[in-house]
Amino acid sequence: MSGKPVVEVERLRKTYGDVVAVEEVSFEVQEGEIFGMVGPNGAGKTTTIECVEGMRRPDSGRVSVLGLDPDRNGNALRPRIGAQLQTAALPERMRVWEALDLFASFYRRSADWNVLLERLGLAEKRSAFFSKLSGGQKQRLFICLALVNDPEVVFLDELTTGLDPQARRAIWDLVREVRGNGKTVFLTTHFMEEAERLCDRVAVMERGRIVALDTPANLIDSIGAETRIAFTAEGTFEPGWLESLPTVTGIDSTDDRHVVRGTSDRVIVDVVNALSVKGVRFRDLRTEQPTLEDVFLKLTGRQMRD
Repeated sequence: MSGKPVVEVERLRKTYGDVVAVEEVSFEVQEGEIFGMVGPNGAGKTTTIECVEGMRRPDSGRVSVLGLDPDRNGNALRPRIGAQLQTAALPERMRVWEALDLFASFYRRSADWNVLLERLGLAEKRSAFFSKLSGGQKQRLFICLALVNDPEVVFLDELTTGLDPQARRAIWDLVREVRGNGKTVFLTTHFMEEAERLCDRVAVMERGRIVALDTPANLIDSIGAETRIAFTAEGTFEPGWLESLPTVTGIDSTDDRHVVRGTSDRVIVDVVNALSVKGVRFRDLRTEQPTLEDVFLKLTGRQMRD
């Protein structure tokens, strides 16, 4: 990353009647990075990205994309950005090539959409009707449409919602390729694994505000989350003595299944060695490292959100 900001947001505020959707939000997106925004449903992610794209007018604050105000300079900005919306559709009888040809006609400069079809694995669906595409194929088509004008910045809003794990990972590869081709990517998601795998930096939103912003690794380190090692003991086993190990902070047991918690990766080695020295037979051993989901739950809580 060059360190040059291509998106600058200062004290953004947006309300809908009495509902404050975005409150005093500030951040920057650097050129060449994949920047992610995560948060519970209703946290303000989509409203924020739509204000940055120029689809909604903020009540107050400053937004700059590629040095332009999306609201005042929309005509100059739109040819330079691409957007995949959270909710999008095309006419059922529109063919894939017709959609791409139509969208390309909107711009003075456009990418070769035949190449895009090849890159995104849709060449064989060139003449297929939109209604005949699978969910993953539709998402790839919308990414094609977001790239057809060869944009400098690409906005992707909840791009893998509703996709199966295989399709989701294929889309992740495509996003990495987009960044590899020199684009800046700004995405929103509620999948923590997606943000952790893809993003250089992540902003966590809660109730219209950014409550944390850093690299996934730094966010995980910041909460001091525990490493967990789970195993099933064979025969009679009392786990309490494991708490005497200096790296162990606690043990949770249910019948013959035990979860040992510790504050460092060293706890894994210490527990396995201790079990071996004591001659304890165990199976189904699994380790769990702290993840961005732990950060998310700590910052936003565990309650269900409509």
